[in-house]
Amino acid sequence: MSTAPVRFRDPLTTVYEFSDSILVRCPRCAALAHYDRRPAVAPDGHGASYPHGRLICRSCGLARTSQRGDGPCHPALWLQTGTRHGVVWAYNLDQLDLLGRFVAAPLRERPPWYEHGRKMTYVARLPAWIKRAKNRDEVLRAIDRLRASVTPR
Repeated sequence: MSTAPVRFRDPLTTVYEFSDSILVRCPRCAALAHYDRRPAVAPDGHGASYPHGRLICRSCGLARTSQRGDGPCHPALWLQTGTRHGVVWAYNLDQLDLLGRFVAAPLRERPPWYEHGRKMTYVARLPAWIKRAKNRDEVLRAIDRLRASVTPR
């Protein structure tokens, strides 16, 4: 009795849906830090909202808040590693999990072209070398290294 192939269905997410909570390298101590980006509301409660970020490092106690792009707008990503084909990166563990499920699945499905909805999703925009089956083992090893860098030993 054969098992059914592992199937991946595109959840139609974009990379921007993962960018509110980012794992970064602390600019002070180079340890794992958390960068949270959320829209801030004007003081009167009306008007335009703008990105408001907060960097928190539990290792050295660094806590910085940015207003409209001043301060730590984009520190170095923690979840990035090189392979011989390119760099595998993710903003957070949710995105890394999605990437791992996509790469590990031999059967990958996307919605039909005529269906309404997003066409250029995160999965659709991945580089071709990540999508190739011959690079599957190398990319999965890189994803495992990234996951191990976050989990405590």
